[in-house]
Amino acid sequence: QVQLVESGGGLVQPGESLRLSCVASGSIFRTYGMRWYRQAPGKQRDFVARIGSGGATNYADSVKGRFTISRDNAKNTVYLQMNSLKPEDTAVYYCNKDQPFWNWGLGTQVTVSS
Repeated sequence: QVQLVESGGGLVQPGESLRLSCVASGSIFRTYGMRWYRQAPGKQRDFVARIGSGGATNYADSVKGRFTISRDNAKNTVYLQMNSLKPEDTAVYYCNKDQPFWNWGLGTQVTVSS
């Protein structure tokens, strides 16, 4: 069973940056497209970014130009570099592969506040 472990969240001020990491254990990681999602309190889990097995990327409009997704297949890890953070980016961030999903991890909390 694949285990997803997200890390790198924290409390930052508007305009600052964070880099999230997600490690997937026990899988043929390199063959899957990988995604980041986020869920703010009281809201549904929303798509943030995707990176294909070949490296192609796409982003939600709300983060385009500020966030960058990348992957290191040797480390079974997907990253999310988040720049110019805004209060509306506050959420728990999760990673997963393209559907059908693996079991969700615990996520990592990102709080953007002055």
